[in-house]
Amino acid sequence: MFKTLVVDDERLARAELKRLLSPYPRISIEAEASTAEQALELMQQQAFDLVFLDIQMPGLSGLQLASQIQQNCRFVFCTAFDQYALDAFELNALDYLLKPVAPERLERTIQKLEQQQASGQQHSYLPEQHGILLKFGEISRIKRLNEIQRFESIGNHTAVYCEDGKSFLHSSLSRVEMRLNPQQFFKVSRSDIVRIDAIRQIEPGLAAGTMIAVLQDGSAVEVSRRQVQQLKQLFNAWG
Repeated sequence: MFKTLVVDDERLARAELKRLLSPYPRISIEAEASTAEQALELMQQQAFDLVFLDIQMPGLSGLQLASQIQQNCRFVFCTAFDQYALDAFELNALDYLLKPVAPERLERTIQKLEQQQASGQQHSYLPEQHGILLKFGEISRIKRLNEIQRFESIGNHTAVYCEDGKSFLHSSLSRVEMRLNPQQFFKVSRSDIVRIDAIRQIEPGLAAGTMIAVLQDGSAVEVSRRQVQQLKQLFNAWG
């Protein structure tokens, strides 16, 4: 069974999608949401295998929601607009359906879902070119992972630092860490993850046994005592 969440701000659109999905017994619709914010709350309360989501909604968009969906949950966009398709697949969407959704087109989506499961295909670490939709002021930009220098835990959210400034993900640092390749990112402390090739130099920290990692943009991030030796080893090619 695929535990499924349907997200759309239009009640009739949710009802129609549920009708189209009814012939597929393995698709178990567990919940529905009218906003991305409501969907995030539901995803914090229970795990879903599949999410169908609209893109243009009040508040957070479907693209912003998709960037925060957990690792093992697949998602499909259902929208009346075709101009977001590239952005959707950059976010690793399973599929992109245009409204009104044709039954035969939805069937291909379900086939793709089942083929992935049959082959044992699972989400792994995100590639360096994976896009994350981030908001800077009133502008939303897609930033690639190789453009991000640092992730910082702030409460239940994660701050993201890149050349455009600071943005936020509505996700914990531990969830972010699950998707990051340890060959590219290093957790310097309980609250910070930095991109390894963004580290310019390492300096002694204020507390005994700690270090400071200085990044390419000049910012300084404290390295905890327990991580100092591992960080040094990353840059020791000869053992």
